[in-house]
Amino acid sequence: MIDLWYDLPVAAQDLLTVVGLLLPAVIVGIVVLRGHTPWPLVKAIIWRFRVPSVMFILLIAVSVGLGVGLLAQERGLRKGTAQAADKFDLIVSAPGSELTVMLAAVFLQPLDMGLVDGATYNEIANTENVAIAAPLAFGDSFGGAPVIGSTAEFVEYLTDGTVEGAMFGDHEEAVVGALVPLEIGAEFTPAHGMTHIDDGDAEEHGVAFHVTGRMAPTGTPWDRAIIVPVEAVWEVHGLANGHAPEAGDVIGGPFDAEYFPGTPAVVVHAEALWANYALRSTFTRDRETLAFFPGAVLAGLYNVMGDVRQAMSVMALVTQVLVAVSVMLGLFILSRLFRRQVALLRALGAPSRFVFAMMWAFSAVLLVSGAIAGVLVGVGAAMVLSQIVTAQTNILVTAPLGWQEIKFVAGFVSVTLLISLLPAAVVLRQPVVEGLRA
Repeated sequence: MIDLWYDLPVAAQDLLTVVGLLLPAVIVGIVVLRGHTPWPLVKAIIWRFRVPSVMFILLIAVSVGLGVGLLAQERGLRKGTAQAADKFDLIVSAPGSELTVMLAAVFLQPLDMGLVDGATYNEIANTENVAIAAPLAFGDSFGGAPVIGSTAEFVEYLTDGTVEGAMFGDHEEAVVGALVPLEIGAEFTPAHGMTHIDDGDAEEHGVAFHVTGRMAPTGTPWDRAIIVPVEAVWEVHGLANGHAPEAGDVIGGPFDAEYFPGTPAVVVHAEALWANYALRSTFTRDRETLAFFPGAVLAGLYNVMGDVRQAMSVMALVTQVLVAVSVMLGLFILSRLFRRQVALLRALGAPSRFVFAMMWAFSAVLLVSGAIAGVLVGVGAAMVLSQIVTAQTNILVTAPLGWQEIKFVAGFVSVTLLISLLPAAVVLRQPVVEGLRA
């Protein structure tokens, strides 16, 4: 049976899991309602006590919606960060922290890093199977957008060759990310420091750049970056530009090791997937270079997040248990509102099973309605949270409804429908005479 289960498609496994979670509630409903049709009476009771009924539905919707929204958001954040690192197969840097280098090179966080010298860079660029070895140079910004020095080859690789306008071809030209508020043809003067400060308070370099192109959206922090020739970044900081003086105003590789000021990170793209592992092994050297896969670093972070997620899942489970208890107490309170009506039914000779079915059906309508509304609330909450996270991190985060959220709602509905049997049973134990006097 286990082998048969794992042979099923993932979607089929998820669907069967949802069915399994809902099955107890469906069976209970069939048994309780068999032979009875209490729906007209349930509708009348809900309309008669519509205000408390709506309030009860809203409370359930908020509870379910928060759980759905957080689960969807966590999944969306994983997907967004993975997409941001998708183009960064291998990064080579000076020895240090893989996480620090990844945050700087992939997510463009302003962090201090060591430099890879020219000889090492040329060794990387000239290694067999290396298709792209792009140096990155950080340190400047314009209006909060980081100005990154690199090569035209890297820009084409990052955007799959989709650049509106033209690629930079001179030291004082630039290509902007999709979300940078600069039009093609505009000019700007970068300031020192990758910080979000007003240009009036920043120390400008006095070199104006001309925007020649705009990158296609990538859904990564690079959408808010400005990319200029790496030589230009070195020059505005008073360094050599990576080429011998007699080479003229060339940009891009090959670089002269003697005039190479150093780069914090080299983004490497190999011609074949297997070559990345050989390159990582080759350039992982004690006290010289660090080579790593950003995807592997993210996987490690996901493991940590998974542990935190498990702890949060336990907390969520405890919360849902408390919510279920609250639901039960709420049903007790609601049943007290129409205690007289129930006693009148029993006094008129209504079978106990009919009264029990009516009470359970009333609870089921409120619970299912609240759960459905909770899904809508959760989807809306996830959309709002995604926009906030995207604006704060520049990582495109989308959190559509997934199977995990559906399982969460299905489990909640099934448990609460089973719990609602208890208030329905308690109603039958109340004396009819006291109910009529209520």
